[in-house]
Amino acid sequence: MAGGRLTRIAILKEDRCKPKECRQECKKSCPVVKTGKLCIEVSSQSKMAFISEELCIGCGICVKKCPFGAIEIINLPNDLDQDTTHRYGANTFKLHRLPVPRPGQVLGLVGTNGIGKSTALKVLAGKLKPNLGRFNNPPDWQEILAYFRGSELQNYFKRILEDNVKAIIKPQYVDHIPKEVKGNVRQILDRKDERNVKAELCVDLELNQVIDRNVGVLSGGELQRFAIAVVAMQNAGIYMFDEPSSYLDVKQRLKAAQVIRSLLRPC
Repeated sequence: MAGGRLTRIAILKEDRCKPKECRQECKKSCPVVKTGKLCIEVSSQSKMAFISEELCIGCGICVKKCPFGAIEIINLPNDLDQDTTHRYGANTFKLHRLPVPRPGQVLGLVGTNGIGKSTALKVLAGKLKPNLGRFNNPPDWQEILAYFRGSELQNYFKRILEDNVKAIIKPQYVDHIPKEVKGNVRQILDRKDERNVKAELCVDLELNQVIDRNVGVLSGGELQRFAIAVVAMQNAGIYMFDEPSSYLDVKQRLKAAQVIRSLLRPC
């Protein structure tokens, strides 16, 4: 941002950072470390390097010197530093702000992988408590509600906490479903069909041809359509679909979109 300060986020990819297999090039090449400041802390015994975002000057030398490509430095406008909704830990991505679900509307989140769409949905579904960036000292719900005071999100979270609204989320990784859901497709759909729409959904989502199969043998596209059906046939105030188009062809994506939009109709 021209004429303004920048907030830096140092991202360390845990699966790539290997201090025991390198010469700690990130630390040795850091100009801030050379001045005697602990901008990068790492040794051959460390499990993972630590980069101080307060001391980092954004030179990018460590990014280029890391032999495993484990480091990424992101510059953000400084005003975003005040709008952190969640952060999993040091040197991880920050989620800034949240989308606002509204009655009678379909809200779509579009963006590249890894920008926080799934995290935002987990927070809105009440499955992840937002820590406002304070991963070492997370706030309680009273403080979180106070943080969102005066916004639509304050009332939204109150309703979630008081069970005044039910939110259901379709998981992002449908290939994990067989690990958690066991049994016959027909039997599971029968148990979940709170809206009496099983027959209609099985036609729309092409599930009749797999209706007697075990969930564990379904393909990726079949699991996706099965997961969409399971969510869509339940009674809820808010429906969330995380990546509902993966594994589906164009025709199936259009049908999935129609099913999702049909949930706006009164049950």
